Amino acid sequence: MLTEKEIKELSEQSAQTRKNIINMVHNAKSGHPGGSLSGADILNVLYSKCLNIPKDWNLSPIFDNRDRFILSKGHASPLLYSILAQHGFFPKEELMTFRKFGSNLQGHPAKNHVKGVETSTGSLGQGISIGCGIALGLKLDKNPATVVVYTGDGELQEGSCWEAFMQAAHKKLDNLIVIIDRNRLQIDGNTENVMSLDNLRDKLKAFNWDVIEINGHDYNQIYESFMQAKKSSRPCAIIANTIKGKGISFMENKAEWHGKAPNDEQLEQALKELEEL
Repeated sequence: MLTEKEIKELSEQSAQTRKNIINMVHNAKSGHPGGSLSGADILNVLYSKCLNIPKDWNLSPIFDNRDRFILSKGHASPLLYSILAQHGFFPKEELMTFRKFGSNLQGHPAKNHVKGVETSTGSLGQGISIGCGIALGLKLDKNPATVVVYTGDGELQEGSCWEAFMQAAHKKLDNLIVIIDRNRLQIDGNTENVMSLDNLRDKLKAFNWDVIEINGHDYNQIYESFMQAKKSSRPCAIIANTIKGKGISFMENKAEWHGKAPNDEQLEQALKELEEL
């Protein structure tokens, strides 16, 4: 259980993450704000309280035993970049180079360009498979690290995800945790209209996964679900029910904000609302 002080600190961190996301996408005049905003609370809990990832990256003596975080939905790069900058992986000033020519902060995360980026992602449906391979390798090496894959719910419409779910259970990869951003929206609209995923919990259980379902904006639930998942004897999926565009009234639950930048007036309104949180 997190203390009131910890929750207050996480709330402040998440508000700053959301400000960074909006500023970055506005400045670049392109990007994906909706699904980045929905994950701010989750990633702040992970990087502040759960994951063992050294900010000096491959220069750290514990680098080989680091936890592995994979942003499978690579289009949510503004979220990951903001989190990494806030936690000291690179200077915060670099955030405003997002999607600029020559910047390390590309539209989708690229390994070897940014400290803290475990693998290049962006082509959807591959993150869980990559996580399976890494988790299996860690087991063979008797490495105690945990692999965490953060995926979108629309991404689960890719068949390769379900092959990976099947493989992970078959190989008993209890060091693999998949967090599903269940905001129920994708670029074409509601996930259940495009290709229904419900009942997602039952589907995952049928693939022999342990499943935990939470409110993805409740810091205690995020933290406690992760701690529970680490104790699982099977691969574990955390279904995090979230609000796409969380924190900005005109973006919340609107599929149109999956992948477009706010104009100057919208930026001003968004930052004002985030300041009032």
